Amino acid sequence: MADPNDFLDDPEAAEAEAYASEMEEIDEGELALEEVMAERDEYKDRFMRALADAENARKRSEKDRRDSENYGGSKLARDILSVHDNMKRALEAATEEQRTISGPLLEGIELTMRELLSVFKKHGISPIAPEVGDRFDPKLHQAMFEAPVPDTKAGDIIQVAAEGFMLHDRLLRPAQVGVSSTPG
Repeated sequence: MADPNDFLDDPEAAEAEAYASEMEEIDEGELALEEVMAERDEYKDRFMRALADAENARKRSEKDRRDSENYGGSKLARDILSVHDNMKRALEAATEEQRTISGPLLEGIELTMRELLSVFKKHGISPIAPEVGDRFDPKLHQAMFEAPVPDTKAGDIIQVAAEGFMLHDRLLRPAQVGVSSTPG
């Protein structure tokens, strides 16, 4: 550092020294400001990431809740489908003579079947009922057998063994069908 007496003799040197001292203070102040701003930016980035993570967790939780509400009973629904199948078979197997003799019993079974279908609908279970002649769709149907049948195209449904069911937009059980292979 220069001797203070030197500045008495040279006012320009004193002014230059004062200016240099001010610049040093400004540089230190700017450096401290830059550090504070960098730290602020880092905290802002962390905050934005934490906010995004919290929003993603909220959305994931909401989706899980909806899925649980809509699909939580899928095991029970799948098990009840056999009850539907058995009641349907019982109604289809009844002859006209049996309908005459056991009319009230069969009517009770039909009412129970309608109630079961109503409960299915209430809970988002809808039937997949393909018809003979429809095209086989592996997303909705399960091929139980394949057979060459005249006057059909390969991939046409030739028999419906059991209806399928959807639970909202998910497949609960595929429809079980017979499919035409290339006629030979």
